[in-house]
Parts: sequence; C-alpha cells; structure tokens
Amino acid sequence: MSMVISLFDKFLFPPPPSMFITTMSVISLVSLANSGLSELRGKHLGYSKFWNADSQNKPVKKESTKLSSRTGMLLLYTPAFLAGAISFWLCPNHDFRFLLVNSAVTFHFFKRVFEVLFVHKYSGGMVLDSAIVISLSYTLSAVSMIYNQHLMQGIPDPQIDLKLVGGAVFLVGIVGNFYHHCILSNLRGKSDKGYKIPTGGLFGLVICPHYLFEILIFVGISLMSQTLYPIAFTAGTACYLTGRSYATRKWYLSKFENFPKHIKALVPFVF
Repeated sequence: MSMVISLFDKFLFPPPPSMFITTMSVISLVSLANSGLSELRGKHLGYSKFWNADSQNKPVKKESTKLSSRTGMLLLYTPAFLAGAISFWLCPNHDFRFLLVNSAVTFHFFKRVFEVLFVHKYSGGMVLDSAIVISLSYTLSAVSMIYNQHLMQGIPDPQIDLKLVGGAVFLVGIVGNFYHHCILSNLRGKSDKGYKIPTGGLFGLVICPHYLFEILIFVGISLMSQTLYPIAFTAGTACYLTGRSYATRKWYLSKFENFPKHIKALVPFVF
C-alpha cells in the first residue's frame, strides 16, 4: 500500500484541505456514474435522440416544460463558460498551471456555445428538467475545477510534471470532438430534420466518437491539473458517456435495419 501511495505522490498534488472539493469529488463521481447506469437501463436524460421519452421510452408528460434544442443547449453550456471567463478576472495573478487549466475549462465550454450557435442543426427539443440538471452539473464542475486549482497555489509541483502532456491530450480531444460534431451537422440539409447513419472520421468504427473525444478533453484537463477532483469528474463523465453511447447504439440498431453491426458504441473494436 505504501508503494502505491508513494507512486501517486509522484503524479498528484496532495488533496486540498477543502470540504467543498472533497464533497464535490464524491458527488461528481457517484452522480455521473449513476447517470451512466440509468442510460444503460433505458432511463435517459431528455435531450438529443431521447428528448421526448421518459424512462420507459414513453412520450414525455404534457406538463413537462419543453425547450427548443438550441435554447436548451445554450442553457447547458453558457453558465459554465461564464464561470470560467469570470474566474480570469477574479484570479489574475496565478501560476502557469492554473492558467492552463482555467483556459482549457473555459475554452471547452466556449466551444460548446459556439457549436450551439453556428454548427449544430436541430430536429427535436429538450426537457427543461434535464437541461437544468445538466447545466448545474457543468457549472459546478467548472467552478470546482477552477477553485480546486486555485487551492494548489504555492504547493510544489509533483515530481512527474504532466501538464504539457495534458495540454496535448486536451487539444486532440477538442479537435476530434469538433470535427465529429461538424460531420454530424453536415449530414442534414437546411430543412432535413431526420436522422441518418453518420459516416466519416471514426464513425465507421464507433457511433459516438464525439463522446470518446469529449472524454479525452477531460483526461487532458486531469493531466494538466494532476489533482483528484478533475480525475473524479473525468471518471464519472466516462461512466456517463459510456452508458449514453450504449443507449445511442441501441437506438440506431432499432431505427435502421441496415445499421452495421461491427460499429461499436464508444471505443473502436472494444465497446
């Protein structure tokens, strides 16, 4: 056990003495992992292909408040982006690692807002309840990552410094995620609201490569930070997107008789 602890000490900062960060680490991991299990069981958050279905895949109740997809997506990402942008003003004199993590978090959510406004094409809607839950999750995660990094100021770096490796992984995730979002957008014409089997990029191997690259985005942030909270959030996000990708592949199989069976959900040749 002491050897394992010593190995972690070489890669990670010590946990900050913050009840908030400790609590958020547990909440992020458990809640996101539970959401992933819910997706596997058929209980979907109400957006994208599953926006109009509840846990039994029945139509959403009439009293549920529905939003347009564009409005719902803006609600998802804008608060987290603003939290990141404001933190540059609140914490102007921090070290390079803080600047790197803060910039990555803020740019990720800026990219998502940009895609909502200028890239994505929409066919459905979003249930307000799901939008609020996801928006709160993203905003709290952004605030927690930035505050967590703020608490690391003045603490010596781990023996093995991974922040530049993390920056490279983050860029691969950002580019790959954006590229596959553009492929999905280009599947539809201006008046086309139907779904098609996507092709190009890694879509020939997995149905959700954009999820795979989103996981890489947060892996990159975790490597930049080298602290436990981003790792906990990344692990939870991987669990959720694993469940969501499984549900998405199952949806494609049910909708398209000619869906290629060799295409996996998330990881090429594996899952």
